[in-house]
Amino acid sequence: MRMNRRTIQIQWGDCDPAGIVFYPRYFEWFDECTAALFAAAGLPKADLVRTQGVGIPMVDTRSRFLIPSQFGDEVTVETACTRFGRSSFDVHHRMLKGRELAVECWETRVWTRIVPTGDQKLKSQPIPDEVIRVLSQGGE
Repeated sequence: MRMNRRTIQIQWGDCDPAGIVFYPRYFEWFDECTAALFAAAGLPKADLVRTQGVGIPMVDTRSRFLIPSQFGDEVTVETACTRFGRSSFDVHHRMLKGRELAVECWETRVWTRIVPTGDQKLKSQPIPDEVIRVLSQGGE
């Protein structure tokens, strides 16, 4: 299984009035980490959209928040695809604060094509074997 690591430095603007990370920021980071995983596998998200009309929208997500993070903290997110269906796949994110698990997130996404009908609808498609192969093989 291919896994990608990304380091994030918590900024002042990421935090709420209590001084801890405002929870929607985590979901933004996890989305960026999914894109980084695809890019590391040679599948930059912008290229998929621009050249192939492919999107990978999220259809389900859940998280566990175990340890709060605050301004100045450095965290590392480990991201990997853990399941492939016909057109859907699961992504697992582990955010580490030092060696401790701070946040864990699971996403289900769907491989889609943009249908040029004027209103740009998305239609699920089978995930290409090559995409499954490069996201399943070891590497970082």
